[in-house]
Amino acid sequence: MTAKQILIVEDEAPIREMVGFTLRRAGFEMTEAANGKDAQMRLGEPLPDVILMDWMLPDISGIELVRQFKRDELTRNIPIIMLTARSEEDDKIRGLDTGADDYITKPFSPKELVARIRAVLRRVNHVEDDIIVVGDLHLNGGSHRVQAGDHEIQIGPTEYKLLKFFMTHQDRVFSRAQLLDHVWGRNAYVEDRTVDVHVLRLRQLLKPHRCDKMIQTVRGAGYRFSAKH
Repeated sequence: MTAKQILIVEDEAPIREMVGFTLRRAGFEMTEAANGKDAQMRLGEPLPDVILMDWMLPDISGIELVRQFKRDELTRNIPIIMLTARSEEDDKIRGLDTGADDYITKPFSPKELVARIRAVLRRVNHVEDDIIVVGDLHLNGGSHRVQAGDHEIQIGPTEYKLLKFFMTHQDRVFSRAQLLDHVWGRNAYVEDRTVDVHVLRLRQLLKPHRCDKMIQTVRGAGYRFSAKH
């Protein structure tokens, strides 16, 4: 089996060296970038399987890089883990809301870093070839595409996972904590209100196709997905 490629974007050489030692011992291959420009140059073939992103880079904010990568069709599905000294709750929420898949604060445990990388890889690689249909919505697990009627909906990886969970668990109410467990995973350090942000984004994507009302807010309980209005 080919080793998974990890790109670390970090301006401090000692941290890159420590992370590289840890990842290679765990069976990964690693590419290094000391700044945003280097990171963009490293995004050739093969693409990395995971990106570890520092926030404070000398030429561009790591948050802005995450935003750029998630907008680019070539890189939007690559999991990104923020690896940063910024530990405030608002920083974590901002990083995750921008599109990062996980957030680890420095100093961190090498074992935890490896576990987090493996966790995001499991989520990405768990692809099913089934087609799920609810009303006008079609979700194709094999091609990772969502359609409303004949129109394809451009959807990010987190919204895709959230929609897939909803479509496979219709007419049941799930709390924010339950959605975090099922969609983000029990080991993901994500705040409850981040669920609201992604539900709002998903509704906005579905609204032009008149499918947004399928996601129903149940006051004091959470959210329900139903074709019954």
